[in-house]
Amino acid sequence: MDVQAIIIAAVVVGGVGIVIGIILGIAGEKFKVDVDPREEEILEVLPGNNCGGCGYAGCSGLAAAITAGEAEVNACPVGGAPVAAKIGEIMGQEAGEAVRLTAFVKCAGNCETAKHDYEYYGIEDCSMVGFVPSGGPKSCEYGCLGFGSCVKACPFDAIHIVDGIALVDKDVCKACGKCIKACPKHLIELVPYDAKHAVQCNSEDKGKNVMQVCKVGCIGCKMCEKVCPSEAITVENNLAHIDQDKCTGCGACAEKCPKKIITAE
Repeated sequence: MDVQAIIIAAVVVGGVGIVIGIILGIAGEKFKVDVDPREEEILEVLPGNNCGGCGYAGCSGLAAAITAGEAEVNACPVGGAPVAAKIGEIMGQEAGEAVRLTAFVKCAGNCETAKHDYEYYGIEDCSMVGFVPSGGPKSCEYGCLGFGSCVKACPFDAIHIVDGIALVDKDVCKACGKCIKACPKHLIELVPYDAKHAVQCNSEDKGKNVMQVCKVGCIGCKMCEKVCPSEAITVENNLAHIDQDKCTGCGACAEKCPKKIITAE
């Protein structure tokens, strides 16, 4: 074995490594992007769920946006007021009042109250079921399919299928919005955690047609609208809607509703 050749090869390899290291070091300094130290502080405060509920690509995206002044300090729906207060301290801003939100499923058509056209046996995924006859076995085309796409999407185990429909545990829900995006029927919305009443139906069919497929669906009778003292509830497209900013929680609408479909549970 030629020892001299081995030594020369080692020197060449070592020299190349040193040159490459120097080049990388220079390039690193030249193209280095300065990171605002507040961004790292905010990232440590954020919950780290990377759920995207804030509208940004994970917690790092939100931290960068807050530091750049492109997002509010209370933009994290998961962290809520406590996290907003900490971020406010880092940014030297008032966090402001953050209203806690929770997901709400606009359907009460469970196995007993909603009519089914047939028994379905197949892939249990709401998006896939939409391609079968009538868009699923449930007679109401607006109703919850109950195959759990929202359950699979929830990173907090806050939503489950109970008696054929999705139900949200509002105490566990972080209002990240992933269940909203997962529902092909657009049945889930965010409402204030303290909301006293909400309409648990999404059907825009006329009352007669609703009653043929569901015992508890909104029939658009407008009785709730007439008795509301704060004009917080209106009926549009045969469906009652509650303006949570106007609602005082008096309960007049829920009491008057013949289908008992106005609830916050």
